[in-house]
Amino acid sequence: MKKIDEESIQTLRFLSIDEVQAANSGHPGLPLGTAPLMYTLWDRFMHYNPADPAWFNRDRFVLSPGHGSALLYAMLHLAGYGISLDDLKQFRQWGSLTPGHPEYGVTPGVDLSTGPLGHGFAMAVGMALGEALLAARYNKEGYPIVDHYTFGITSDGDQMEGVASEAASLAGTLGLGKLIFLYDDNHITIEGDTKGTFREDVGARFEAYGWSVLRVSTSEDVDELAAAIEKAKADKTHPTLIIVPTHIGFGSPRQDMASAHGEPLGAEGVAETKKAAGWNPDRSFYVPSKVRKHFESKAAAGEKAEAAWKELAAKYTEAYPELAAELQDRLDGKTDLDLKALFKVFDGVESVATRAASGTLLQELADALPALTGGSADLGPSNKTVLKKYNFVSAEDRTGRNIHFGIREHAMGCIVNGLYLHGGFIPFGATFLVFADFMRPAIRMAALMGIGSKFIFTHDSIYVGEDGPTHQPIEQTMSLRLIPNVSVLRPADALETAAAWKIACETKDKPTCLLLTRQGLPVLHEYARVIAKGVEKGAYILSPSPREKMKAVLIATGSEVHLALAAQKALAARRIGVQVVSMPSWDLFEAQSAAYKRRVLPKGVPCIALEAGVPTGWARYTGSDDRVLGISRFGASAPGKKVYEEFGFTVEHVVDMVRKLK
Repeated sequence: MKKIDEESIQTLRFLSIDEVQAANSGHPGLPLGTAPLMYTLWDRFMHYNPADPAWFNRDRFVLSPGHGSALLYAMLHLAGYGISLDDLKQFRQWGSLTPGHPEYGVTPGVDLSTGPLGHGFAMAVGMALGEALLAARYNKEGYPIVDHYTFGITSDGDQMEGVASEAASLAGTLGLGKLIFLYDDNHITIEGDTKGTFREDVGARFEAYGWSVLRVSTSEDVDELAAAIEKAKADKTHPTLIIVPTHIGFGSPRQDMASAHGEPLGAEGVAETKKAAGWNPDRSFYVPSKVRKHFESKAAAGEKAEAAWKELAAKYTEAYPELAAELQDRLDGKTDLDLKALFKVFDGVESVATRAASGTLLQELADALPALTGGSADLGPSNKTVLKKYNFVSAEDRTGRNIHFGIREHAMGCIVNGLYLHGGFIPFGATFLVFADFMRPAIRMAALMGIGSKFIFTHDSIYVGEDGPTHQPIEQTMSLRLIPNVSVLRPADALETAAAWKIACETKDKPTCLLLTRQGLPVLHEYARVIAKGVEKGAYILSPSPREKMKAVLIATGSEVHLALAAQKALAARRIGVQVVSMPSWDLFEAQSAAYKRRVLPKGVPCIALEAGVPTGWARYTGSDDRVLGISRFGASAPGKKVYEEFGFTVEHVVDMVRKLK
């Protein structure tokens, strides 16, 4: 190993433990153990340009065990990204560029947020899949316009999480050859040696998944690590896991101890660690000049690499102008959808389930938006998510736009996030609403990162019927609304579904959840004009009542909007006026002006909410849970209409609720 390699690795180690010590908080064990892995990747393999962290054709890097963020920040500092030594000194402090776990959109050079173990690994699969699909679509002989790798570091903790197993299985099935992970195999977690929890042969498991598995003898030989990575790059048909035996807390008084994981070494421990390596223990946040110059040359090479790619892209544009324009539109996130045209799809349709309406719309959207790509957790025929004109993605065929995610909801959510983060995709994943619970961590991460992933949830209520309470969502709709920065839309008919899809495709700064029915619903053609303007506002007056005759406002979502309209007619026959408000989206409604909200929900007029789910939360609009027709228990197995009636979702019940208002 060259002297500069050794000095660079030690610099990474000691910057990392200095960060942790300055914060008196953090994880020194992983940075000390995996610094050679990080260095080898970034020094010898990663194509990047710190002057343009978002360069499309850069290699992606994923630190899946995000608790080791101090090492990533040290690496980004040396690599020339906009992270200063002062930023490193502010590790884990309020408003800093160096938060406790890597955060996408906060720190330049961080390609995705990590921390929940297994998520980074699974999102990396989405990134690698994105590269493969775009390369198949746009690369031409002599024009490898899409040509990059997804590299990462994974850990014992990552590989214990089920989401990593789900994603690894799919990555092997799809033969994602440009996905390479170095496995930090130190046999230590917070509670101690992994012998008590994790005795399997991880390599054999990955081989069974269809990965290429390589092993090196030590973490401390950069040349051996580099040779393994070169071998991995030569394998174009299998993702690769390189198993690296490491020592948590390497070189410190706590080497190979569980306490090295998440506790600062202390001033004496930091000094001992540096002294043992022949470094001045009195220096902190120190970068030798030779190391600084070494990485400056790497940064210059990155600028040249991007310039060469831009030159290639210019020639590609001349040779293939239509493909180049399409790719650029995808990377820019361009959408140009005509809502009137989407409405027209349903001319002559009297009744249709919103899941089926969504399926029809997806065919139209797929033709209009080449970026639209996705699939279902083995529920495509039920979710109505198959793009009929396009193939399914496989190891042999990258030209498709349908993805068989398999029965892997958690990984599906992460892979959808990875596709979005890669760039060039409007990705979606679908399952039944009750199984949103399997995906909640991925939805939360999408919200935290502020990315426009799309999640389709069908079979949205007790109307699922005979399948019974295990498949009837009760609390899921409200629980999705509780996640900050998530847009949840529960459309009432095919036209609202069209408007919801337009909103979803145009939303780039938050994930969107579409909640759709299994049962057929009347298409509200007579309300098309107000629907066209109202859905984007989250709630709107669907069917008004004269102000002087208005006794109440009926607020409803999804299928219950039709119940509200039927109740309005029944009440009108009794000379009782009510206003029907369709509220497909709380979050969009809350973003409106106070004046608009008062117009939709007039002050002094009591409100009753109708939704086939938990009533919790509706009191913000109704004033009390007594004015909510909801469900506070699990469902039952019976025909959907019967279940609906038994839970009180009848015109008579709504009329009675209104008549009892004082």
